[in-house]
Amino acid sequence: MPLSRNKFKSPTWTTGLLGGLILVTIALGACRSAREGATSVQTSSTASMPGNPNNPNNLGNPNNPGNSGSATPLATPDERPILLAFGDSLTAGYGLPAAEAYPNLLQQKIDAAGYRYRVVNAGVSGDTTAGGLRRLEWSLEGPVKVVVLALGGNDGLRGQPVEEMKSNLARMIEIAQRRGVKVVLAGMEAPPNLGPDYTGRFRAVYRELARQYRTPLIPFLLEDIGGRPELNQPDGIHPNFAGEQILTENVWRVVEGELAR
Repeated sequence: MPLSRNKFKSPTWTTGLLGGLILVTIALGACRSAREGATSVQTSSTASMPGNPNNPNNLGNPNNPGNSGSATPLATPDERPILLAFGDSLTAGYGLPAAEAYPNLLQQKIDAAGYRYRVVNAGVSGDTTAGGLRRLEWSLEGPVKVVVLALGGNDGLRGQPVEEMKSNLARMIEIAQRRGVKVVLAGMEAPPNLGPDYTGRFRAVYRELARQYRTPLIPFLLEDIGGRPELNQPDGIHPNFAGEQILTENVWRVVEGELAR
């Protein structure tokens, strides 16, 4: 049924029905992504990388009419430090072209501001904190300097113990910090049907971890997006391009200060 926009002007809008719907669709996105092969880790600059068959102007693409078949010089390696966008379908850009997902929009802001960073999209639809913990080590290979850690929504959907989720997030923060990687933690909300005690403890995890590990905190990744049909895809949950722009601003407000340091 239609959801009133006014209902979600408060930062605590996710205590209502929408919080549960968000998490349900994140999990459903995992199943659909598995069928569509959409769970691969990708860089925000993939479309311009030599050898990418999806780039019609790519000299390394044998289907490019302009390809003479002669040897093509290797591209200059991108030696910029990496900002890793690490999360679930909200990071992966479920339902959108890679160019419209927030990691790519964040790259544009970074470039426009003159910071020398390369954003890598490491979002996997349906991922939990346990899944993120299993893949974090190899995701941090290379010159990763900053990671935006946006996981936990699917833990809430599955009713996982809050302390287990907190432990997984803590271990991920510790792994990154041991490598000298700056962590920016993104908060999420649990579905309200699990009760006020669970949802309250769930929400508090992000604040507690941010204090404990002295990490910058994005209070809620979907702030000002949920419950607004014009900012979401037809499923009413995942942001459309306009919503991704706001989500990017939510991230940029915190990340910019870290890059400036």
